[in-house]
Amino acid sequence: MRLPCPICGERDHREFYYQGADVMLHRPDPDAGEATWDDYLYLRANVPGDHHELWSHDAGCGAWLRVSRNTVTHEVTGAELATEVKR
Repeated sequence: MRLPCPICGERDHREFYYQGADVMLHRPDPDAGEATWDDYLYLRANVPGDHHELWSHDAGCGAWLRVSRNTVTHEVTGAELATEVKR
């Protein structure tokens, strides 16, 4: 599998480290309440198909990316810098 780094170009996935779903980009406010934090921390739908994931380019530029990938086919349809994702 190859991932398109916006800074370095397309690279082998072994240069990257998977950081999980992009849910970390949508963190609740600190005072959001216990139920909201429980949902954020523990509840995931985990439905197969298209997902947005966070990957860090550890063996390259060090950037954090939000990668659009299908978890069934592993097809990567895009990537953007995590800092540019609209919250």
